[in-house]
Amino acid sequence: MPEQSSASPPALRRLTAVAGPLVWLVLVFCIFWGVDEYCARQQDRQGRFANAHSLRLMVHNASPVGVAALGMTIVIISGGIDLSAAAAIALSATVAAWCFRAEYAPVVGVSAALLTGLLTGVVNGAMVSWLRVVPFIITLGTMTIFRGVGREIAEGTPIRAFGKLPEWLLMLERPVPDPHWLLVSPGVWLMLILALLVAAMLHLTVFGRHVYAIGSNEATARLCGIDLNRTRIAVYSLAGLFVGIAGLYNLTTLSEGDPNSLPGRELDIIAAVVIGGGSLNGGRGSVLGTLSGALLMQVIRHGCRAVGVPTAYEQIIIGVIVIVAVTLDQIRQRRLDR
Repeated sequence: MPEQSSASPPALRRLTAVAGPLVWLVLVFCIFWGVDEYCARQQDRQGRFANAHSLRLMVHNASPVGVAALGMTIVIISGGIDLSAAAAIALSATVAAWCFRAEYAPVVGVSAALLTGLLTGVVNGAMVSWLRVVPFIITLGTMTIFRGVGREIAEGTPIRAFGKLPEWLLMLERPVPDPHWLLVSPGVWLMLILALLVAAMLHLTVFGRHVYAIGSNEATARLCGIDLNRTRIAVYSLAGLFVGIAGLYNLTTLSEGDPNSLPGRELDIIAAVVIGGGSLNGGRGSVLGTLSGALLMQVIRHGCRAVGVPTAYEQIIIGVIVIVAVTLDQIRQRRLDR
């Protein structure tokens, strides 16, 4: 009996960490739904928030951030951070657009985006590992570098790829599924498949255990024989691969590669992980929480527009939620340190 009693608090904490973001998502959704229905009755109109089209649109709009945030989840669990994610997404889209404009085979354009993203991750991981400088500073620098490289490739103007993209790739940007029995767009299905793969990697592989170990206690991980440098490079490389996939989402949405696109999007990507229960101290985070965080931000944005709240308040609400999430994590960390 004592063993069960001592084991239950950690189990309860794990359950709370996983279920907490989902509870917040459902709560915020219900609040906006109720407010929208009230406004609809007052204004004698149909509700705008929770109809089938709106629900599909919310999930669809969350998918580009969700895909990039899956990679960021791995980075943050390992105790790192990547401020260059948005710049790397824009660079990947720019390189792919250049290939499509040059009328290379579609597989070349897609591969170019993925390889560009992967390369940005390798660069980040190698610099963090070998220079022994905090990831915040390294990725702040590479963010500027990636923007500059993108502008050089694009020669100062966005690279138009309109009419050059294959039909199967354009399906990523269509919120309405085709065929309709898919229920949600192909872009959402791709995000969900990637999420399952990341969850399996984190919880069912030795590499996943190493990622959690490094983020939880680097010194202990080193004593256990974990190769910290190799693991970090692999972590950032994986994150870069997800950035490359997010670059394809960006390319299909804009039909061009713009190295100046997505300013500040890295904050949305990090916020999705933090709101979803990821700890900036490392060692904690989940795929389900990250997807819940990405979707929660879209629910807030869509809900504010549905009920007529000014756009500025969307950012304020999301910012407050991020601060609350980080504060709760710090309180939890201080309790563990006692």
